[in-house]
Amino acid sequence: MATNQSPLADLSQRLLGKAPGELDEEERRVLAGIESGTTVSRDAADVSDERATFGERLSDRVAKIGGSWAFIIAFTLVLIGWMLLNSDILAHFGRAFDPYPYIFLNLLLSTVAAIQAPVIMMSQNRQSAKDRLAASLDYETNLRAELDILRIHHKIDHLVLARLDAIEAKIDGLAKSALGA
Repeated sequence: MATNQSPLADLSQRLLGKAPGELDEEERRVLAGIESGTTVSRDAADVSDERATFGERLSDRVAKIGGSWAFIIAFTLVLIGWMLLNSDILAHFGRAFDPYPYIFLNLLLSTVAAIQAPVIMMSQNRQSAKDRLAASLDYETNLRAELDILRIHHKIDHLVLARLDAIEAKIDGLAKSALGA
């Protein structure tokens, strides 16, 4: 009995026990890869970078810089320099533009924190999206490996059954020739 199913529908039913309409996107990609004989594994970082907008890439750079020891050390040196400049050097000449308690410095620090915090949150959200993408790609790769192993098992089972049928036929032939002799 011949079926009029597409190869994808046949693979879907045979390997996953689902109709093509019941497949999710990852399963559809895996079966299409099996059908075409191509690989499905992809690097999550590359896929994420391809999809990233300018703002997402910028937030990643800001978070990378803002979360580094170089930034902490440089920012500490700037703060110490600001305080020394306004407390000792310029205060000595009566030209301190932000004397102690450094109200202007506090305003600048608050502004930097107000801008940096949401940018870092955007970067963390992007990292969460990368992690979800990596999990999805891992699922596709694992599903493909599992289905390929299942297909290999089916092929081996068919070969073993064919071999057993050949051995059984040979034994029956030997038995008939022994009985007829």
